[in-house]
Amino acid sequence: MGWNTVIDALEPLDLGAVGLFLALWLSLSWLIENPPKNRPSTSKLMSEYRRLWLREFVTRDPRIFDSQIVSSLRQGTAFFASASMIAIGGGFALLGNADRLRGVAQDLTASADPVVVWELKLILMLVMAANAFLKFVWSHRLFGYCSVLMAAVPNDPSDPVAMPRAVKAAEINITAAKAYNRGLRSVYFGIASAAWLGGAIPLLIATFFTLLVIIRREFASHSREVLLNSSDHTPS
Repeated sequence: MGWNTVIDALEPLDLGAVGLFLALWLSLSWLIENPPKNRPSTSKLMSEYRRLWLREFVTRDPRIFDSQIVSSLRQGTAFFASASMIAIGGGFALLGNADRLRGVAQDLTASADPVVVWELKLILMLVMAANAFLKFVWSHRLFGYCSVLMAAVPNDPSDPVAMPRAVKAAEINITAAKAYNRGLRSVYFGIASAAWLGGAIPLLIATFFTLLVIIRREFASHSREVLLNSSDHTPS
């Protein structure tokens, strides 16, 4: 079956909804990582605190507390990577039974789309799950790099290489956090993409709802206000 046949099987509203879904997902990631200077995102604020953490790490003795933090961060990425793998496996299982899925959907809706349309809907979910898996795995590896760099920081804070290596560890830590957050956004939008099984309108509704939830958490949440609070005299 050629691409023309596949595209012809989709309604214009479906194509528009999927295009908007992908555009908002990618645009939101760019906005969160490159926010306006006068309104930093929660992720951007946390990046500064990660830098502060690794500066304090240089003078902390012993450094067991810091190793435990990195370990917990790696455990989080490993958990979500495993969950993404399970989601991918479930998606492939559904893809092999798309015809049965169409039969169930026809009992719930008036839609009579061909099997290829249902396969495309499942593929979109699989793409989001696969992207999340890749981001979480890369984040897990970067946190591993960060732990190695932290181990390379001399115990003597006056050592001339101590602070430069800590700064390197901080930047790797921030890069790992970016990958982790990208994976989470893929999970959020991947869940929203499941709404396409109900049609283009549910997909649009789920997309905008997910968009609003993430924007609120990044730009209007209580946690962001706490981070912005300058009572501790840290940069915001």
